[in-house]
Amino acid sequence: MMRILIADDSSILRARLISLLADLRGIEVVGQAEDAIEARILAEKLRPDVAILDLRMPLGSGADVLHDIKKLNPAPKVIMLTNYPHPENRKKCIDGGADYFFDKSTEFQNVVSVLRDMLRDPAEQ
Repeated sequence: MMRILIADDSSILRARLISLLADLRGIEVVGQAEDAIEARILAEKLRPDVAILDLRMPLGSGADVLHDIKKLNPAPKVIMLTNYPHPENRKKCIDGGADYFFDKSTEFQNVVSVLRDMLRDPAEQ
């Protein structure tokens, strides 16, 4: 079972992601965070296989959360999902250890594709 943590300040976006992921067998959303502090606490406590992080959240940035949770052992795969897909943000996140970086408005569905691929290929995890 692949364990997922979703950190985004939009409850609508979190609900939409959960409903899309419900169609994938072998995935369990183990936690939801509304801000950067909660995201760090839940990542430490729940040890997800994958964290889906918003770049801009209350009480800190997703890039800072990324930096912290990549220190966990084992480190989760991280998918950054943002409305701010500027090249400098992409570079900062990828350089900081993000495994994927997607634009919420045009690449939202890619999250499901990536997770489906990870489920098919356990070596990806």
